[in-house]
Formats: sequence, structure tokens, C-alpha cells
Amino acid sequence: MPRLPRLAGVTAAALALGLLASAPAAGGEPTVSDPRVVAHFDLAQGQTPENIALEPDGSADLTFASARQVANVTRNGRTRIIATLPAVANPRTPVTGAAVVLGIARAEDGTLYVNYATGTSATGIWRIAPGSAPRQIAQLPPNGFPNGLALDERRGVLYAADSVLGIVWRVPRSGGQPTAWAMGAELEPRNAPPAARVGANGLRFHRDAVWVSNSNAGTLLRIPVCRNGSAGAIETRARGLAAIDDFGFVERHRDTALAALIGGSEVALIRRDGTHRVVLTREDGLSNPTSVAVRGRTVYVPSAAYFTRQDPNLLLARVHQRARD
Repeated sequence: MPRLPRLAGVTAAALALGLLASAPAAGGEPTVSDPRVVAHFDLAQGQTPENIALEPDGSADLTFASARQVANVTRNGRTRIIATLPAVANPRTPVTGAAVVLGIARAEDGTLYVNYATGTSATGIWRIAPGSAPRQIAQLPPNGFPNGLALDERRGVLYAADSVLGIVWRVPRSGGQPTAWAMGAELEPRNAPPAARVGANGLRFHRDAVWVSNSNAGTLLRIPVCRNGSAGAIETRARGLAAIDDFGFVERHRDTALAALIGGSEVALIRRDGTHRVVLTREDGLSNPTSVAVRGRTVYVPSAAYFTRQDPNLLLARVHQRARD
């Protein structure tokens, strides 16, 4: 969820309104420990990690929003640039005013898909095949802000959350015409300064449903995928998540998620009943975290430092998965 530096103060204040509900760990729920920053990035070079996808070897593919780049970062912090999205003349991007690369999804064959927001016809979903240059496969409205992205490999479709228009778009994996798959007040941005009007943000495909966060509303939503592929009714599964960005689900704990709370530099554990507690903070090394990925016993948290302007990084921590389900 990138912002222009000059708007950081206003945006941070707008996004940080409200208090997080917290509670002690319940018996059997996962716990998070041993946080450590494994890679530090260069803010001056636009290396603001916005979203994450994991490779089979445990390395992370990150979108560097402001640099328009995709990078691979190993668990030891070694960083390699995979691709750079083409520059756009006179970008008119909502929210940022600058061209930014946002959500990322990885297919089993290694192909990467990213959302590119520019305020021009280049706005949309881009494909990065292994060893190939980025290529646009779907155009999305230039007045929108395609943010979170997920791939349903079985159905062969991509879902993209538009933070400004309050729409979840559905696009064939091969590319083509997008469909406004889900719409509603639950996905729309709320009253806030222009640079902080961010509704549907993070997006994950999980257990035959599309899950979406709404940053302004502080909610986590679930949208079932019906048998015919259409969207079911939007369900609100959690509230009170101030400035929630993207999130990831904890394996073996069904609908338990870890979510980045960008305004407060925190990660929260969201239980299946909708309650939550903070499990990582700025004292652990977070600096405006933007997304979360979980694999096995490891949680990955990129921090973009949009508001703090200090130490964009990638943090790893250990997830203790005490079985309950």
C-alpha cells in the first residue's frame, strides 16, 4: 500500500485510527517467535517491498513498489532483481501519483503475475515467465488501483483487488478481458484523505474462497467461489484490524491468518472466531509491514517503511503450530 513521501504523515494518521483488540494466546493456537530481519533494502532506490510470493526453495519473490521491480530474496538475505516493469510517461496513478508494482502471485510452473498501477493503459496484470521480460496480459481501469493478487490454479483464473474502485476483478490466467467478479460496500474505501482512501487491499485464495482485507474499514472478508465460478455473498470474518494490509494463512489451522497492520507496524494473529492479538511489533524489526506469507514453520513479513522512512526489510519468524484442528 504505497504512498508518496510528502503524504506520509497525513496517511499514517488516517490509517492508524482505532485500537486493536488483543487477548492472550488460547490453548492450541499458533504462536510466533524468533523474529529476525534477514534483508535490508535501499529506500533511496525505491526498494519498498509491497507483496510476496514464495518459491519452492524457500526464497521470497517481492515486489519493490516504488522501483517497479520484482526481486528474489533468499532466506539468507541475498537479493537479485528478476524484472523491472517498463517506465510510464506522466503516470496518473490514484493514491500514489507514481507508477507502482503491487500484488504478486506465483504459478506452479514458476510464472509470476503482478499488478501494475499507473493511471494509464499500462494498468493491469503483467506476466513474468521464467527468463522472459514482463508482458501485460490484461488491462484494468486506469482510474483504479489493482493491489492484492491471487491465482486459483485449478480454475485457471487470477483475482485482483482494486483498492479505489472497491472491486475484485477476475481474469483468465492466459489473459484477456477482466470481469468485475465481486462488488459491494464491504470492498469500498471509506471516508479518509485522498491518499488514504484504500478499500479492498490484500487478497488470498484460500479453501475455495477469495479472502480480502479492507484497509479503511479494518476488516477481513471472505467471498465464497460458487460452483459456477460466480461470487457468493461477502462475509465479514474479522473487524477492528486498524490499517490492515495483506495477510497469509497458517497451515494446519484452517482459517487462522497472520495479517500485516501497516499503520502500527504490527502483525496480528486473526483467529477463526474473528478475534485477534498482536504477535509481532516494531520492536521486532517491523517498519510498516505490507504483507505476510507462511510456509510450514516459517512466516515471512516484508516491511516497506512507507511512513517511518526507515529500514525497509524482510523479516522471518518461527510459527509454532500447536495442533488444535
